[in-house]
Amino acid sequence: MSSSGGIQIPSRLPLLLTHEGVLLPGSTTRFSVDSARNMQLVKSRLLKGTSLKSTMIGVIPNTKDPEHDSDELPSLHSIGTAGLAVQVVGSNWPKPHYTLLITGLCRFRVSHLLRERPFPVAMVEQLDRLEQYTEGGQLDGELGELSQRFYQAAVQLVGMLDMSVPVVAKLRRLLDSLPRETLPDVLASMIRTSNLEKLQVLDAVDLEERFKKTLPMLTRQIEGLKLLQKTRKLRPDDDKRVLAMRKGGVFPGRQFSLEEDAEDEDGDDMAMLERKVKEAGMPEPALRVCLKELKRLKKMPQSMPEYALTRNYLELMVELPWSKSTTDCLDIRAARVLLDNDHYALEKLKRRVLEYLAVRQLKSALKGPILCFVGPPGVGKTSVGRSIARTLGREFHRIALGGVCDQSDIRGHRRTYVGSMPGRIINGLKMVGVNNPVFLLDEVDKLGKSLQGDPAAALLEVLDPEQNHSFTDHYLNVAFDLSQVLFIATANTTATIPPALLDRMEVLQVPGYTQEEKVEIAHRHLIPHQLEQHGLTPQQLQIPQDTTQEIISKYTREAGVRSLERKIGAICRAVAVKVAEGHKLSRTDSSSEPGAGNNSEQEGKAEDSDMTAPPEMPIVIDQVALKDILGPQIFEMEVRNRLTLPGVAIGLAWTPLGGEIMFVEASRMEGEGQLTLTGQLGDVMKESAHLAITWLRSNAKTYQLTNIAGCADPLEGNDIHLHFPAGAVTKDGPSAGVTIVTCLASLFSGRLVRSDVAMTGEITLRGLVLPVGGIKDKVLAAHRAGLKRIILPKRNEKDLEEIPSHIRAELDFVTASTLDEVLNAAFDGGFPAATVTHSQIASKL
Repeated sequence: MSSSGGIQIPSRLPLLLTHEGVLLPGSTTRFSVDSARNMQLVKSRLLKGTSLKSTMIGVIPNTKDPEHDSDELPSLHSIGTAGLAVQVVGSNWPKPHYTLLITGLCRFRVSHLLRERPFPVAMVEQLDRLEQYTEGGQLDGELGELSQRFYQAAVQLVGMLDMSVPVVAKLRRLLDSLPRETLPDVLASMIRTSNLEKLQVLDAVDLEERFKKTLPMLTRQIEGLKLLQKTRKLRPDDDKRVLAMRKGGVFPGRQFSLEEDAEDEDGDDMAMLERKVKEAGMPEPALRVCLKELKRLKKMPQSMPEYALTRNYLELMVELPWSKSTTDCLDIRAARVLLDNDHYALEKLKRRVLEYLAVRQLKSALKGPILCFVGPPGVGKTSVGRSIARTLGREFHRIALGGVCDQSDIRGHRRTYVGSMPGRIINGLKMVGVNNPVFLLDEVDKLGKSLQGDPAAALLEVLDPEQNHSFTDHYLNVAFDLSQVLFIATANTTATIPPALLDRMEVLQVPGYTQEEKVEIAHRHLIPHQLEQHGLTPQQLQIPQDTTQEIISKYTREAGVRSLERKIGAICRAVAVKVAEGHKLSRTDSSSEPGAGNNSEQEGKAEDSDMTAPPEMPIVIDQVALKDILGPQIFEMEVRNRLTLPGVAIGLAWTPLGGEIMFVEASRMEGEGQLTLTGQLGDVMKESAHLAITWLRSNAKTYQLTNIAGCADPLEGNDIHLHFPAGAVTKDGPSAGVTIVTCLASLFSGRLVRSDVAMTGEITLRGLVLPVGGIKDKVLAAHRAGLKRIILPKRNEKDLEEIPSHIRAELDFVTASTLDEVLNAAFDGGFPAATVTHSQIASKL
């Protein structure tokens, strides 16, 4: 490897043009080869030849202009390095290329170029002959003093390192074994220098000039290492010195590709990781686990697959907010104002949040409650959760649980699996960086179940205030305290939530909005938001309250306000077109040339009159404009038209989307007394229909109900067909019994049910009316449909308190405990009074 004159290079050398580094004599460097000329050189000479002569090439630095397969050969540098290709590795990714490991031998000067294709070959003159500098094998004179100074500086540099490290000991041995004239090239290739500095060393053919150029570089590295040692306060026996040299620019890494380098860097990272573990503030059990894993990691080679897994585990443990938390904002008045500004109505939810704040103000160590907002879509459950976080001054994180069917999403994977990761709870804590955020578990009623486990069961520990102070994620395998987290779950219905999970949550019903509340919400929030989204201002578009009420009653039928916001967005888009066209035409009119008047006049005649001038501002949306933009009315009040024949009654139903009115129709014809049910009914409603038929047959004489032939049994010689319209919608539930009885009583008696009455309630075989749920949603649905009288079970009278007072004032509520009272309230003039009195038997219990 030395250039001592014992090596004789050929006079003709193939040339390798490099643009990513400079090869110096005595050093070994890797070069990537991907250009056409260099690829051809590797294929023709290095891959086919086996002799020393065939593997010897000339390396010419081409730092100014990379070749990149250009046909024209770039101007060659005059000085190059002859080297031996000791290793050739080929690869096809990302494109075909070779990687060469080349050891530099000596310098040469290019005399002239013999050929350019397929790869350049040149006549060269060998340089670096030792005989021109030495007498008797020793450097003398000024050159000898310069070499001695250089050697002492190199010894000082190595002496600042830890000799127990193998790479440092190898460098120290190189200093004693190599001839002095090779030291500048060897040290310049090892210390941190730029390609331009290496190129200056390569061009220094004279040995004295070479020493003079390299000595300042060596001195610079020594001073840099001294400064690093002073700032880092390294101990003399600290193994981190080699890393400090690398970071300070002593070793460039590419030339010093030894395994000890990575070990030294890892040792420094280990110390940093250990410091982070101790400063993380984790509890004692978690700290013991981390220190044990850290001890294993120090003894583990980096090549082991488990090294990366353990390292990732420790980094996650360090990043978790074991003791970091935010301070709650406990100003009750400010919180009330903020909640009122963000949300109109929703009084029950806002009152519960203020209660939590008040208790936190009195008792600081309060466990976070587990709230569950249950209501139809679009009523603001998720946005209320975000407002609660802003009110408390806490971080907010939303976890979407819709469609989750793997319990590992909640509890995480065990670290024995490939690609294991923590669950969504721990990952959310890592993202927010505090241990007391507001977690919104969205759509908790839509969790699935699969072969990978039941995520709803995995949530049992998370959503239990008595257990979640020691929640154990499978990935962490240590307990984490979730008691300070405020969990808020949202759901459309509690029917699909497992009872054990539902029992752990405080359910707050969020019913649909009344028509007046929707109008207020539209003008407070929806219309300003849509104007901003569409680039409009209130001076350009105005939607009066009458128009908003028209949209709500005629174009939307929902419990929330999502469809209402879409309709307002459609109005904004239509107005935006008018405004944009008006701006365009006004600019055209103001900038038109006098000679172009004829063409614009002809075009204006072809257009409508309202499109030839800017629209007048503001554009007020009235009923005519509403019909032009949104089209004809989607929903009409069809109640009166449906109740023009006997055998029709209106019931009230609860759905996850809010309350709905439901028509029940009955018809009879000659037959064998069979009952036919249509309309996709569930088992509960089928049983209600059979109950209604049985009760009416048993009380047919009392109410003078007859069949077509006048027989006392209504089913004698008759078939009854009971139909629930909208047959594509599955219907089930225990609240249609009184409606079916009223519908069949109307059919058998030939009398019409009042057109403004709706009813709900379940029945028994003895004619009692049992209570049902969803009263507020059902009453709001009846109010939207324009009904005036509502028949409810007597035991549901207490639920009327939830209904706004102005709606209660507009409706006539009739509470019934028996079917006699239901029939009397459903027909004009009442139903015939019972002619047979049933004696009451006192209970002996």
